[in-house]
Amino acid sequence: MKNTVLTLCFLLLGLFAQAQKYAVIDTRYILDRMPEYKAAQQSLDRMAAVWQLQIDSMQSSLDKMYRDFEAEQVMLTAELKKRREDQLFAKEKELRDLQRRRFGFEGDLFKKRQELVKPVQDKVYSAVQKIASARGYDFVLDKSEGITIIFADPKLDKSEDVLRELGIK
Repeated sequence: MKNTVLTLCFLLLGLFAQAQKYAVIDTRYILDRMPEYKAAQQSLDRMAAVWQLQIDSMQSSLDKMYRDFEAEQVMLTAELKKRREDQLFAKEKELRDLQRRRFGFEGDLFKKRQELVKPVQDKVYSAVQKIASARGYDFVLDKSEGITIIFADPKLDKSEDVLRELGIK
C-alpha cells in the first residue's frame, strides 16, 4: 500500500513537472500602436458622427412635430387628430428603424467595423500564433478584455514581441 501511494505521488509529480508554457499579451496595447487600426477607428468614428447627426436631426424634427401636435390638438377634428398621430407614429418608427440600421446589432457600424478592423485583428492573431508556435507556448492569454488577470509577471507579457513581429516599433 505504501509503495502504491509513493508511486502515485511520483506519477503526479511527473505530470506537474511537464508544466505548460504560457504567455500574456495585451491586444488593446498592440492595436493602439498599429497605424492601420488607428486609421480604421478614426474612419468609424467619422461615420458614426455623421450618422448620429442625421439621427439627432430627425429626433429634433420629431420633437417639434410632437410639440406642434400638443399645441394644436384641442382644435383638431377627430379625423385630423388621428391622421397627425399616424404621422407621428410613422416618423417615430422611421427614426427607430434608422437607429437600428445604423447602430444596432448587425447594423451598418457593425458591418463597417468588421470590414475595417477585422483584417487588422487577423494580422495580430497571425503574429501571436507565429510567436506561440515558434516559442512553444501552449496558451496565450489576453489581459486586455474578457479574462480577469489579477497579476501577471511583466516578463510573461509578449505584447512587444507581437509588435516586433508586425514590424511596429
